[in-house]
Amino acid sequence: MINMLGQVMVYVNNQEEAVNFWTEKVGFTVISDNNNGQGMRWIEVAPSKNAETSIVLHNKELISKMQPSLNLGTPSLMFFTNKLDELYSDLTNKKVTVGEIVEMPNGRVFNFADDEQNYFAVMEKK
Repeated sequence: MINMLGQVMVYVNNQEEAVNFWTEKVGFTVISDNNNGQGMRWIEVAPSKNAETSIVLHNKELISKMQPSLNLGTPSLMFFTNKLDELYSDLTNKKVTVGEIVEMPNGRVFNFADDEQNYFAVMEKK
């Protein structure tokens, strides 16, 4: 039986830029950086070393050649924070594209985009 979500695959055009975005701008940590020696590299990033769920950054072009039928679209991810205003200011100061903060029934939320214009959301739960 499934008991947790372990990893989310995100397919990117430039892995180095994606790693820099997630570590330098969002504050994630590189958990692992793997290369199979045949040109396939995947980098695992997460909010912390002991996070239960991580993001694995894959080379979109390579994966599309290996698995042409795979959906390479960006998953719709919702992150949670206890410091929404501080995160919003931090991302804005780092020139990250952010949307307006919106009040929802279960908390405040805003969207942000990586350098490839993949959008994600972050919520401060009530």
